[in-house]
Amino acid sequence: MKKSISVILAFAVMACLLAGCSGGSKQEAKDVIKIGALFPFSGNLAALGTENYRGLELAVKAKNAAGGIGGKKIEIVKADAPDATAAVSEADRLISKENLKAIVGTYSSSLSFAASEAAERNGVVYWEVGGISDPITSRGYKFLFRTVPTASSYGIYAVRFAKAIAPKINIQPKDMKIAVIGEDSMYGSTCGDYAEKEAEAQGMKIAVRLRYSAKTNDLSAIVLKLKEVKPDVVIQTSYITDTILFFRQAKELGLTGVKAYIGQGGGYALRDFADSMGDDVNGIFNVDYPQIDLNPKQAKGIDEFNKLYKDTYGSEPKSAHSLVAYQGSLLLFEAIEKGGGSMDPEAIRKGALQIDIPAGQTAAGYGAKFAGSDAPNAGQNTAAFPLVSQWQNNRQITVWPEQYAATTNILLPQKPWKTK
Repeated sequence: MKKSISVILAFAVMACLLAGCSGGSKQEAKDVIKIGALFPFSGNLAALGTENYRGLELAVKAKNAAGGIGGKKIEIVKADAPDATAAVSEADRLISKENLKAIVGTYSSSLSFAASEAAERNGVVYWEVGGISDPITSRGYKFLFRTVPTASSYGIYAVRFAKAIAPKINIQPKDMKIAVIGEDSMYGSTCGDYAEKEAEAQGMKIAVRLRYSAKTNDLSAIVLKLKEVKPDVVIQTSYITDTILFFRQAKELGLTGVKAYIGQGGGYALRDFADSMGDDVNGIFNVDYPQIDLNPKQAKGIDEFNKLYKDTYGSEPKSAHSLVAYQGSLLLFEAIEKGGGSMDPEAIRKGALQIDIPAGQTAAGYGAKFAGSDAPNAGQNTAAFPLVSQWQNNRQITVWPEQYAATTNILLPQKPWKTK
């Protein structure tokens, strides 16, 4: 009988230890802050999704090295969102199964729009560090915050830059023929819509507006229409696969005479695009997040970011997506700290609304000031703005506006490439 009792007690002690009866596992959980990371790690958006995630990963690394948040280390819980359906289901999993109170995402506007709805429905903070489409922050959500500029600002900057370079290509702005093309998701549609509106406001001509699916494997119809229209400037919104496809077919079909190509983020920003183009990439413009060549005097912490990226991944950043995701993630950590270190969504929300950082005091160059939930752009970082860069010597160099330019040398008109 005594032997049986001893065996039972032994099993009971073992079960208690495995279940954490000593309180050790609970204490360990209290010493860690877990944050969800919802990005497209697979599918046709994986390249930029992964680069965005690296920004979060580096921010966590830097913050933990500095002692974490209130002495607590930050841990990332990853979730893959290759499409909108997966974005919603994975957001629900992070909330219900992982019991997370804050999710960082998602890069793609369509994915962000879907996933942030799930987070808001559950009263969980959704911290967008990449998706730019304006409708994301037009729904009056209480727990949604976006750290990057909006698509409307991309469209506006693209047209204003086209107007600024008109004298360099010997065209009056009112006579410039602009073609606006792009993929037809929320991202491409918003950028294109605002480019059209700004062109009208500036008294400039949109010669043609063309839309297509980012999943297409044939853009020959788009290219042939451009050959017919003969635009001076092409403004495009695209992801990486359709960007590469467009220029490949433009060469194959002999599209010539375009004096300036202006991308609006996405594929135009990636090293993969430059690699696919070779030297022909030089001269192409991109309206996008601030680039990694920012003047340290105008972007506090940019040098530290670039070093951390290279030390961690063994190369320079593939695009500025990692930079703005890094800076955006640091803003989340600041919001948590200003909220008293609590992961309660209401505390984080109140902390976020206290953030007020002027331009020049972040690694991305722009400042940070979030609109309240009663504003028409609730949760938007109203201090964020895009810049214009140009591929020169196979690197992206900031060229406009002038006060942020890394060089005064702008290559125009677009150098003809060898057509096939």
